Amino acid sequence: MCRLALKTANEPFSPYTVLTAMEAMQEGYDGSGLGLLLRGMEFEDFRYNHKFPILSGIAHSDKAWRRLDDFMEERGYELKYDHKFHMRWDLVESRDRYRYFVRAYRMPDRFTDKTQQEKDDELMRARLALRKDGEMHGGDLTVFSFWPDVTIIKEVGWPIKIGDSLCLHDGQIKARVCMAQGRQNTNYGINLYACHPFFLQGISTMTNGENTAFVPIKDWLLGRDYPGYLGYQSDSEVFTHILHYTLNQLKLPLQAYKHIITPLSSKELAAHPQGEFLAGLRNVCRRLIIDGPNAVIGTLPDETCLLVMDQKKMRPATVGGKAGEWAIASEMCGVDAMIPDRDRSLDFQPMREHTVIIPPDRKELTIWSQHDPYPLPQAA
Repeated sequence: MCRLALKTANEPFSPYTVLTAMEAMQEGYDGSGLGLLLRGMEFEDFRYNHKFPILSGIAHSDKAWRRLDDFMEERGYELKYDHKFHMRWDLVESRDRYRYFVRAYRMPDRFTDKTQQEKDDELMRARLALRKDGEMHGGDLTVFSFWPDVTIIKEVGWPIKIGDSLCLHDGQIKARVCMAQGRQNTNYGINLYACHPFFLQGISTMTNGENTAFVPIKDWLLGRDYPGYLGYQSDSEVFTHILHYTLNQLKLPLQAYKHIITPLSSKELAAHPQGEFLAGLRNVCRRLIIDGPNAVIGTLPDETCLLVMDQKKMRPATVGGKAGEWAIASEMCGVDAMIPDRDRSLDFQPMREHTVIIPPDRKELTIWSQHDPYPLPQAA
């Protein structure tokens, strides 16, 4: 199993804080890698405009680095900031790393008057084009995200050692949300794209568990002919794409996610105040029902954070914190490491029907049950 940790706070903090939680839970994973997602970025040496999309990834050679520069320039992006990590190269396990990059850009002028959807689609297509370019050149360019206010770091090795190699403790990078996952997918060989968290148009999830319904879900998503539904080096990537499909394609509220991946039984729906609608949703999205033990942690573009469990509830997760600062982790000791001064009696471990939501204001948790009334959209 892997271990997961998330911290969200009103005041930006160092991602190293979350790595200490991973270290506290070290007996629960194999130390084969780390995936980090940072949201709500701050840089010590740059006054960041939170509208600028940030491109993050790894160039494995000088040629890949130059191709990346050429691609962005030809596409019309203006480089505004190029972060320089204070590297400890002696701690980096992989030998083919030329440059870890976190670069903020101004969007091309042609998008000034475009809709938000058109801008979002452009950022996705640019990221996918760079990913394809790297794959066509023997994997010499790996691109994890291209989105405002988001940075993703993924690497092979022990999480705290990766943090030390990138000097993430030096305060040069801070964020209001940090997600961390502590294991590479080693079932079929190392592939950085298989490492959680997964990301699509501002939506990100990471999972502790396995999804035995992976193949039919993957095939159904591929059948949507949506450019962003690709990859699937990990069976957990579909959780991100289902959440994206729920929010961005179906335009449903967050609570619908749980009803889609783990719907209530027919008997439970018969007693539900919106049972007829939810039964229809279950039928339409039946190919997206997951199977297998899972704890899924996610974040949204507005910094909302969430936690859901599968029906079997065979993977642990705990949420705790205080107003303005919350944490989710696979084990209580992980929450302890991130927010030691909280009231532990208020910690919550969700059951199979719950969706735990930490809203952007971070004042308090919202614990929503599938048995509660569903927030149906109101007619205009």
